[in-house]
Amino acid sequence: MTTLPRRLAAETVGTALLVAAIVGSGIMAQRTSTDPGLQLLESAVATGGALVALILCFGWLSGAHFNPVVTLCEVLLGGLPRIEGVAYAAVQTFGACVGAVIANLMFDLPAVTASTHERTGAPLLLSEAVATFGLVLVILGVIRSGRPQVAAFAVGGYIAAAYWFTSSTSFANPAVTIGRTLTDTFAGIAPSSAPPFIAAQVAGGLLALGFAALAFHEDRGSELVVPHLTAEQETA
Repeated sequence: MTTLPRRLAAETVGTALLVAAIVGSGIMAQRTSTDPGLQLLESAVATGGALVALILCFGWLSGAHFNPVVTLCEVLLGGLPRIEGVAYAAVQTFGACVGAVIANLMFDLPAVTASTHERTGAPLLLSEAVATFGLVLVILGVIRSGRPQVAAFAVGGYIAAAYWFTSSTSFANPAVTIGRTLTDTFAGIAPSSAPPFIAAQVAGGLLALGFAALAFHEDRGSELVVPHLTAEQETA
């Protein structure tokens, strides 16, 4: 097991780069395209590709959670001590905010501008619950199948697809949601809209955890494999 400071550094940098990719690709899409569908496609491809690369880069070190809901599920499964889970969530949120600021600055925008993009209503909250349910289920299912080496591609592909099949464009991540309140651009979300999004994401993640406990167990009673990619799992 690698040391906690190294894992926290990986979660910080990984989440920052993920949010920089989300926000930055949204800004670039708006500046280079006028069609909303093309803008969404460009952002989805960039986000999915970045997510694959970042999981491959950091998965062996920290598990490449980049998401407090994923971390919460691993804590509940016993794969991560509670205090470490809190630390993970804190640095993920910090990293997400840093990533949004960096994206703003890269495109010559103010470092921080509170988003005015209101995202409200039951359909969007249901979308966030569904998106996060699917994300956690994909992670747990792939790891449980004994193929952690394909997790990066499964997660990146799922998120890119969820941009399109959810009305919320699949935030599916409380840290990313908070980071995206700091940019009044294509990817932004108004601060007042963030708490309901986060609540829906947590609910979706917990539902996925409950379903996985029923569906992914073995008849001989072995425990569900947690979604933490350690160096030993990567080289097995």
